[in-house]
Amino acid sequence: MARVALVTGGSRAIGAAISKALKENGFTVAASYAGNDEAAQRFKSETGIPVFKWDVGDYDACSAGVKQVESEAGPVDVLVNNAGITRDGFFHKMSREQWSAVMRTNLDSLFNMTRPVIEGMRTRGWGRVIVISSINGQKGQAGQVNYSAAKAGDIGFVKALAQENASKGITVNAICPGYIGTEMVQAIDPEILKSKIIPQIPVGRLGQPEEIARAVVFLAGEDGGFITGSTLAINGGQYMT
Repeated sequence: MARVALVTGGSRAIGAAISKALKENGFTVAASYAGNDEAAQRFKSETGIPVFKWDVGDYDACSAGVKQVESEAGPVDVLVNNAGITRDGFFHKMSREQWSAVMRTNLDSLFNMTRPVIEGMRTRGWGRVIVISSINGQKGQAGQVNYSAAKAGDIGFVKALAQENASKGITVNAICPGYIGTEMVQAIDPEILKSKIIPQIPVGRLGQPEEIARAVVFLAGEDGGFITGSTLAINGGQYMT
């Protein structure tokens, strides 16, 4: 029987690439999303992957959403915590709402989504938890104190949870993408991309969502079973650890 993978923020950008790659590699995939109904339905019709709508910052909504997925597809074997938002601004001008919104979606969501699936994984003796963090959680970024703090917290979450669950056949890992050619990045002024951003990337180009997805597929499968508590940087050499 195919393993069940749940991808948060799984109907757009990097999340969509992850969902499609997992399906292509034999997983039964469910994708959650937060608000863009049109994009989610288009993704569903194009891929055949079912979509489920809830707010990953709301624990009760996550718990109910996981139950719905499991009732339709089966127990979640692979959880990809991909959902994330930005609310950028310099810290001395940042509102409490800008801070809280990013923390809820980018950090609190790890508890909200992982807590409802971890006991089942432990009971079955197999599981994969993969967190999409960010290069800015590793190096920081001016104008993103909230985002950088949340994404750094993601890495700490991975390291601790990996230690707690390694003996139960569960791996927990983080992927830290750099600049990836999503709609959001492609919307940046082309001159800024050319003169300011790409020169920071030694390989000389933006990454592609599919490059992140291929790493997720590897970590989600049997071949990734000896990798846990790791942080995989996929950034074209922009930041080396």
